[in-house]
Amino acid sequence: MKRFIQTGLVVALASAGLAQAATELVIATVNNGHMIEMQKLTPVFEKANPDIKLKWVTLEEGTLRQRVTTDIATKGGQFDVMTIGLYETPIWSKKGWLKPIATDAAYDVDDILPAIRSGLSMDGKLYAAPFYGESSMLMYRKDLADKVGIKIPDQPTWAQVKEFADKANDPKAGVFGMCLRGKPGWGDNMAFLTTLVNTNGGQWFDMKWQPQIDTKPWKDAITFYVDMMKKDGPPGASANSFNENLALFNEGKCAAWVDATIAASFISDPKQSKVADKVAYAQAPVAVTPKGANWLWSWNLAIPASSTKDDAAQKFIKWATSKEYIQLVAKETGWNTVPTGTRKSTYANPEFQKVAKFAEAEKKAIDSANPNDSTLPKSPYVGVQYAAIPEFQAIGVAVGQQMSAALSGKVTVEQALKTSQTAAEREMKKGGYYK
Repeated sequence: MKRFIQTGLVVALASAGLAQAATELVIATVNNGHMIEMQKLTPVFEKANPDIKLKWVTLEEGTLRQRVTTDIATKGGQFDVMTIGLYETPIWSKKGWLKPIATDAAYDVDDILPAIRSGLSMDGKLYAAPFYGESSMLMYRKDLADKVGIKIPDQPTWAQVKEFADKANDPKAGVFGMCLRGKPGWGDNMAFLTTLVNTNGGQWFDMKWQPQIDTKPWKDAITFYVDMMKKDGPPGASANSFNENLALFNEGKCAAWVDATIAASFISDPKQSKVADKVAYAQAPVAVTPKGANWLWSWNLAIPASSTKDDAAQKFIKWATSKEYIQLVAKETGWNTVPTGTRKSTYANPEFQKVAKFAEAEKKAIDSANPNDSTLPKSPYVGVQYAAIPEFQAIGVAVGQQMSAALSGKVTVEQALKTSQTAAEREMKKGGYYK
């Protein structure tokens, strides 16, 4: 009898131990400022959910894409929550690789900005929840524009912006006229360059899925970019992406920068930026057409179908993408640092409007981006700065390497376009789009 009681006690204690063992959620995310802030707030979530422990895997953007794509395609099950983009979500949800996000009334899915919500939904269900959304816009030094006597309109042309960059460029004083992405990658330099191609009247593929890279609009756009960056860009621009240009801008080394609207939160923050009080904002510059001149993107949290920790993952995602989370960040670090581009309520908040001088320009850019109509000639694909087909990643990477090589002077623009065209044709034939 005594032995039975002891055995029962051991079993009871073991059960109690099991009950207390927290579920570990492995979260793959990108090393951007807002995600790093989310990690800092881990204790807040864990305190409210003592049965869940968060384990972060933080990666550079290109590495993150490779790791999560490989893991989800092979059903590797390494991650319970993945940070994925507007590009992957529709492709992966169609393949059945993602679990739908279980939203309730408190989550208020109708509060999500329509352009972002529609890109993350299929058959009325949300397959990834937006952590922050963005378009692209021009951020520039108003003090330098005044100094060189140039007034930048709300919707500038690339010619106007180049004139400003030329005049403001002063390398001896440590100021470069223009900072733009040069680091190769479909989500790095090609995100920006695709918008430049779009506004010059170009596209990735025509209605027969034939690549259109070796064409006049592409040549015009890439020649303009290479010439301007050689004249007005910082040294080593072919290695710079978002984070590198953000650091340069915050140090006061960029007169102008066209990139993600989300950057405005950081460059307007006096704790991070030496020029916080000198920045102004305008819509992304246009050339031949306004179509596709500014991109649309969101970083989102999603649950791979292979995850066995669905309940915990759903809890975490709803917390990190809720209205309450935005309030929490505002309380911790100020309204000018909250993740933006996802909820109407953020833009309607008077506290946010008071500190975010960029709010109007940012929301206007996001609302005006149209992934279903982003090129002057009709295109068969959805997406502004990408084509939402599985083959695009490989094509975008190959083309990005050629454009970076052209920027660094290793090849001519003509050679880069010709090589890119051949690579794109090969991938599209392999994908069965044409013979």
